[in-house]
Amino acid sequence: MEGKALLFKYLGGVDAVPLSIDTKDPDEIIRFVKLIQPSFGGINLEDISKPKCYKILETLRNDPEITIPVWHDDAQGTAAIVTAGVLGALKHVGKKLDEVKIAQLGVGAANTRTAYVLHAAGAPFENMIMCDSKGIITKDRPDIIADKDYDTFKYDLAQKTNPEGITGDFGVALQGADVLISASKSEPGTIKKEWITYMAKDSIVFTCANPLPEIWPWDSKEAGARVVGTGRSDFPNQINNSLGFPGIFRGTLDVNASTITDEMCVEAARAIAEVAEKNGLRDDYIIPSMDDVEIFPYVAAKVGMKAIEQGVARIKMSEEELYTLAKERIDEARSLTKSLMDNGFIKPPIE
Repeated sequence: MEGKALLFKYLGGVDAVPLSIDTKDPDEIIRFVKLIQPSFGGINLEDISKPKCYKILETLRNDPEITIPVWHDDAQGTAAIVTAGVLGALKHVGKKLDEVKIAQLGVGAANTRTAYVLHAAGAPFENMIMCDSKGIITKDRPDIIADKDYDTFKYDLAQKTNPEGITGDFGVALQGADVLISASKSEPGTIKKEWITYMAKDSIVFTCANPLPEIWPWDSKEAGARVVGTGRSDFPNQINNSLGFPGIFRGTLDVNASTITDEMCVEAARAIAEVAEKNGLRDDYIIPSMDDVEIFPYVAAKVGMKAIEQGVARIKMSEEELYTLAKERIDEARSLTKSLMDNGFIKPPIE
């Protein structure tokens, strides 16, 4: 959490304080957030297990007593960046979001919210198929029905995706898929190389588990994938939440928004994808890196404008004003960090 707070400040000009709490009880976490909200402009939830994370986030987002944005980076943050990567990759290979087949491995917090954000961006649910450790999810799978009150989002997605009721393992789910998004077991071999060969031409493979992807990127490429991304910085096309939350929170705070909607996440994803397109899309560059510093004020301005459009902002500005304000605050944070390093107050990063 200390590292996340540093990234908030350096990349987004957002003052952030890490608060680790000694409870796993969702009701206690909800009460804790409600008690501390007068001191903060927004709350970033982190590392809360499924399905407790759903209850906590949705309760706080829909509670009229909560007047500040509450965000779960493992869910909304991941969803925004994966969507940005998908948009950039589809633009590069010449496919459209509303036409491609999307297969997702893992139905946890990350992939669940990713499905909803992709839908908000224009991907039809009927073009999606999702798979958990027991196989492809279907609307009539007994365990999903039995747990519908416990894991409500999995049940909801089981009703909306895979309309043909296809059953089987992830290899079956990948038949003819254009896009693979995995947030699953951190172990190469979780996704079999042969499964990638079942995908459509110019396929896109995002294997986001850390520290090890579900299949090594070179195996995906050898099996025919056109674009491959992972969660790691030492491989091309890193799918990293740090591209999103600093700018998203900057824009949200600058307009004093009361929440962060899925549509605001989509707007952030589109902004990030636009920066990548402007820089020149390639197989090994469909999403920017954190070194592309122009991303953050641009994302902030776009998110702020979407909040104003949706009526959740308390302050209204033009996009130009939002961009200028965000850039000033981010530049100030970077200058302060540089000054502290130059004067020996903090150590520079290890090369």
